[in-house]
Amino acid sequence: MTTPSTPLPFFVYGTLRPGEPNHDRFLRGRTESEEPARLHDAALYDGPGYPYAVEAPGAVIVGELVTARPEAYPQLLIALDRLEDYAPGDPANLYERVELRVTRDADADVHADADADGTSVRAWVYLAAPTVTARLRTHGKLIEGGDWINRR
Repeated sequence: MTTPSTPLPFFVYGTLRPGEPNHDRFLRGRTESEEPARLHDAALYDGPGYPYAVEAPGAVIVGELVTARPEAYPQLLIALDRLEDYAPGDPANLYERVELRVTRDADADVHADADADGTSVRAWVYLAAPTVTARLRTHGKLIEGGDWINRR
């Protein structure tokens, strides 16, 4: 079982993706690799202004698998938990950080990491907290195609 301090990569699907506002702020200079990936059995909802991932059988979210530099990992984990309003066990969380399997995107362009072969890896994913999930399923705006960058 993974503990919160286990250095897993992060699956990012919204404002932390390359070209989005929080990528440079939080990830620039702290990553070892960033590669296209997909999260299966999850759907994306508009926040608005930022997305939420929600478990949804059959749906897929497009994002990146980000591996932190080992020396940057502890501080990056703290910074991302703070960004996502996540504190372990807090019922007021907007997101929950959970360990899920993410698939490296085998269809990525030639600049992708050599391991981008469709394999599945464990990663930290910030999913909408249960109260947020219930609200989104009832009143939320689903992002068709599961891709925050191409939602427009």
